[in-house]
Amino acid sequence: MAQTSAALDRITPSPTLAMTARVGAMRREGIDVIGLSAGEPDFPVPDFVKEAVVAAIHADKTKYTDVDGTPELKAAVAAKFARDNTLTYEPSQISVNVGGKHTIFNAFVATLDPGDEVVIPAPYWVSYPDIVNFAGGTPVIVSAGANQLYKILPEQLDAAITPRTKWVLLNSPSNPTGAAYSAGELQALAEVIRRHPQVMVLTDEIYEHVWYADTPFMSFAQIAPDLYDRVLTVNGCAKAYSMTGMRIGFAGGPTWLIKAMSKLQSQSTSNPCSIAQAAAVAALNGDQSFLKDRNAAFLKRRDLVVSMLNAAPGLHCPTPEGAFYVYPDATGCLGKTTPGGKRIDSDADLIDYFLDAARVAAVPGNAFGLSPAFRVSYATSEAILTEACTRMQTACAALK
Repeated sequence: MAQTSAALDRITPSPTLAMTARVGAMRREGIDVIGLSAGEPDFPVPDFVKEAVVAAIHADKTKYTDVDGTPELKAAVAAKFARDNTLTYEPSQISVNVGGKHTIFNAFVATLDPGDEVVIPAPYWVSYPDIVNFAGGTPVIVSAGANQLYKILPEQLDAAITPRTKWVLLNSPSNPTGAAYSAGELQALAEVIRRHPQVMVLTDEIYEHVWYADTPFMSFAQIAPDLYDRVLTVNGCAKAYSMTGMRIGFAGGPTWLIKAMSKLQSQSTSNPCSIAQAAAVAALNGDQSFLKDRNAAFLKRRDLVVSMLNAAPGLHCPTPEGAFYVYPDATGCLGKTTPGGKRIDSDADLIDYFLDAARVAAVPGNAFGLSPAFRVSYATSEAILTEACTRMQTACAALK
């Protein structure tokens, strides 16, 4: 009988996508459920990007392109890095991929051998350790709890690095916590990296434009220009431009790595969608002023959700500095019993209770490597968020 590969056995289905599918199934059954599990902006794609899609179709831009991005898109990516991050990349240093997840997948599959280690701070995005496992590497998890505002300390990073460490993965602002490293905090982490010349840094900056701190966002390679040749700066169009379904991610990094990623892509997906690439050119080159208004809307939603969840008995919700997630600590709910007589022993139990009793869907912290907690996406309207948080407050208050 045919069997799946050992590589496939090293990974699990995405828990966030599984919860989104569960919500969809409940809605199809007519159940009134509020979904706060999907990491997807509710804002529409900007009109000028939509117009670029239509124009590309009418211009018959439907053929194969260069494997890792059209010259026009690579130029737009280079301009974006220069404009937003004061980073200079040549076309040979830029990779365009089928979403940010694909960018990270290519980088790790192209570089990891059995025994190679990747340091991953937790809480982490669900795909990070699975990609490392699939590539044959070993994830080394470094935990940072709510008491650290979900950010690892330099001494933790230094203790996690061994002679087998090939990569350190940083995600700021973070999915799932919204935690964002300040310039000083990145400098301190960079000082650790300098002591380990074999270590590369993959910095996932996909939430760069959802940023609430008073000081500007700073890219890791911008903070530590001496480490430029050891950094892969990953970004994309999904979150800032609401282009999640168009699947365009990109990265800037050393030429040898970009070439290796292109080689892998040439035998997997080939080029990203030609129409989506044209849309990405318009997005990156177009008027960026709308980002400020969307950021202001996300900030209002963040403050609403943090305030309401902190008013729920048993929850403690730190205030994040970026992205559109909160990650409440649920320690105060453990050991309690639901009105139906079920004991809450884990964050997974609590999320099941919210779904069954409050008709609110979130994602348990065990999916992100740090429990007991859960992720809430506030990428939806204030009215829906108010109703969802009210339901969770009521559910928490009913626990005994």
